[in-house]
Amino acid sequence: MAKPEFVTRDSPRLTLQGARLILSAAARRAAAIGVPMDIAVVDDAGHLLAFNRMDGAKLSSIDIAVSKAWTAACARRATHEYAEIAAPGRPAFGIHVSNQGRFMIVGGGLPIFVDGRIVGGIGCSSGTTQQDREVATAGIGALSTRTRSARRRPKARGTA
Repeated sequence: MAKPEFVTRDSPRLTLQGARLILSAAARRAAAIGVPMDIAVVDDAGHLLAFNRMDGAKLSSIDIAVSKAWTAACARRATHEYAEIAAPGRPAFGIHVSNQGRFMIVGGGLPIFVDGRIVGGIGCSSGTTQQDREVATAGIGALSTRTRSARRRPKARGTA
């Protein structure tokens, strides 16, 4: 029988430099598609590391971007995945009002994984949900390119 582990060691952490890399790549993508956005990057516990409100981004989307990032990091799944399961009569109905209404079920929040472990989340808001997701994906892609192990979702065991 394996000895129980009481403390996690050597867990990857998203640094401020990593958060800025993600933020910068996401902002470049938002500019490329012509949609100024509010972009937030949080750590694995949902604490804000970096934020950018691009000129022209919706003021009402500031809290939404932060909440999308928080939800993605803390729930360890993309916010758009909750849209269907949180509908009336579905298993997660009402989750959007949890955590003082901070839990987001609108697309644009993605968890950030490195080596299969959560390191944070990114939330983008001001565009359509598809545009928000595209910009968030671009941010994570920049980290993935630099670390070669970061990705939106860990691969299942036994897959290439």
